[in-house]
Amino acid sequence: MNSNFLITLLPLLLLTSCVKDKPEPVNNSTVFGPAKKIFVVNEGNFGSSNAGITLFDTGTGNGSEDIYKDKNGVGLGDVAQSMSKINGEIYIVVNNSNKVVVCDTTLKLKRTISGLTSPRYIVGVSNSKGYVSDLYANGLSIVDLTTGTKTGSIALPGKTEQMVALLGKVFVTNSERDKIYVINTSSNSIIDSIVVGINASSLVLDKNNKLWVLSSGTPSVQGKLSLINTTNNAISWSQAFALDEKAGMLCINGTKDTLWYANKDGICRMPIIATTLPNAFITSTSNIYGLGVHPARFEVYAADAKDYVSKSKIFVYKTSNGLLFGSFNSGFLSNGFYFE
Repeated sequence: MNSNFLITLLPLLLLTSCVKDKPEPVNNSTVFGPAKKIFVVNEGNFGSSNAGITLFDTGTGNGSEDIYKDKNGVGLGDVAQSMSKINGEIYIVVNNSNKVVVCDTTLKLKRTISGLTSPRYIVGVSNSKGYVSDLYANGLSIVDLTTGTKTGSIALPGKTEQMVALLGKVFVTNSERDKIYVINTSSNSIIDSIVVGINASSLVLDKNNKLWVLSSGTPSVQGKLSLINTTNNAISWSQAFALDEKAGMLCINGTKDTLWYANKDGICRMPIIATTLPNAFITSTSNIYGLGVHPARFEVYAADAKDYVSKSKIFVYKTSNGLLFGSFNSGFLSNGFYFE
């Protein structure tokens, strides 16, 4: 455990409404609720092999700047893209190292999935099968989750990004196309495509199993937020962003009834029953590079990439009022979160 790291985490253990020369920690059980672990995915600088996973344990106040390296004695590699849990194991996609590392819940390495081109995200589609999206493979990789081997591929044009699995289908975003693709997980084949606007890279399921897709657009083409009926793959609602809004990083809260995303003004909050796009709920001048909403703690986490060379800083806001709750330092280019 890095003691210097813990000093930077102290604001999360303090009541931000109280100012003292030497503020005292408050009782986690009464202020924060149940103990939770917060993992920050630190992309690292391209070509520098300084990717890592920051850990903060809200129950103990302990943390690590790179828990993966602490557990395994070596770093993750070059460009950590995403982290998720499948079948009780942790999967970390390491983009420029062309691999996915599979760990136990302490982040101790168990096996590595290799033979990938430029992987981005992984989703489990059965107990033994998963799909991996990719920047340059022009398709998804099919992997055996049990053995950690690549077993095939599904041809798709362009750069595939985030995915959601539901009802025997996987919905795949694509940052180079104006549509998302629908894959039948039994046949591993494309069965549909849905036009949602150019540069779609993030999507979430709400409490009604409806799919929200955020397309960021381009400097000359407006982005769009779309709602898809997952039963018939039809768009039931959509609205375009302003041309210069720069919206992205779509997330959803734990009860799956409120959307969150970043734009040029800060962070937006939108109930799924809303019919118009919101203004920024949290205004921020930070260089927001990653966004996450804790499913149980009613907090929004925003990663400030600063100048893309310095280590990132994580800002924590309350979902109820948008007020800053605390902050802590993280690794290089923090781009996402995994909440236990």
